[in-house]
Amino acid sequence: MSRTFVVTGAASGIGKTTAQLLRDAGNTVIGVDLSGVEVTGDLSTAAGRRAAAAEATALAGGTVDAVIACAGLALPKVITASVNYFGMTEFLEAMQPALARSAAPRVALISSMASLQPVAPPLVEALLSDDEAQALAIAEELTADPQTGNLIYSSSKQAISRWVRREAPKAHWAGAGIPVNAVGPGTVVTPMTQELLASEEGRKLVDAVVPMPLNSHQGPESIAQLLIWLTSVENTHCCGQTIYCDGGADAVLRGDDIWSWNEQGIRDTFAKIQG
Repeated sequence: MSRTFVVTGAASGIGKTTAQLLRDAGNTVIGVDLSGVEVTGDLSTAAGRRAAAAEATALAGGTVDAVIACAGLALPKVITASVNYFGMTEFLEAMQPALARSAAPRVALISSMASLQPVAPPLVEALLSDDEAQALAIAEELTADPQTGNLIYSSSKQAISRWVRREAPKAHWAGAGIPVNAVGPGTVVTPMTQELLASEEGRKLVDAVVPMPLNSHQGPESIAQLLIWLTSVENTHCCGQTIYCDGGADAVLRGDDIWSWNEQGIRDTFAKIQG
C-alpha cells in the first residue's frame, strides 16, 4: 500500500536514506530541507517552519500519512537548539491537521543517545516551555565555552524525547489516532560525523562517550528502517517512546536497573493501602 510521507532533513544523512527507502518501496515522499528536495524550507525560523509545512501539505493534496522528522544539527551553536527542537515540534504541530485526515497517520522523530547524557537544565526547561527567545538566549550563553556549547545538542535531544512523552498521549495526537515516537541513534556514519570518525583520536573519543558493543558504528539504514516501521500501519500501539537503536550504548551506560527510581513511590503507595 503506497503512502504519502513528509521527511525533513531529506537531503542528507538519515533523512536522505529514509526517503530513498520509502521511494524504493513505492511510496510518495515529500522531502523538506534547505535545498535539493521537494520543499525548500528553513526550519531554524518560525516563519520557515510554517511555510515548509504549508507547502508540504499542499504538495500532498491536503492529506499526509506520516511525517518523519530527521532535520537536525550537532553544532555547538545557537541554531542547533532552533532546528533540533522547534524545527521538529512546531513543524509537526503545523502538519497535524494534514495527518489527522489520513486513515492511518503516524509520526516519528530523531532523538539521540545524547538525550541520556549531561545537559543544561535551564535550556531543556526553556525548550519544553516553548519559549524560543529564552532558549536561544540561554544557548547563546552556553556558546561562550566549548564544553558548555556542546550541551546545546544533548539538551535539545533530551527536550525532544521529553516532548514526545508529554505530547504523544494527548487528544490531538493519540486521541486522533496518531502514534508519535522517536528513535535515539548511537553513532551513525553520516556526513555529520564523517570528520570526527576519520581519525583514531576522534573514534576513541566517540566510543568513550557512546560505547556500542553490538556491531560498533551504524549505517543510516539501521535507523531508517526503524523509523519506517514506526510510521507504518503495523504500528498500532507504540506511543510516546524513544527507542534507542544504539548498539547497546544505553544498556552499557545506564546498566540493568532503570526502575528503582520509583521504589520509594511504590513503598508509599503500599503504606497508604495498609494504613
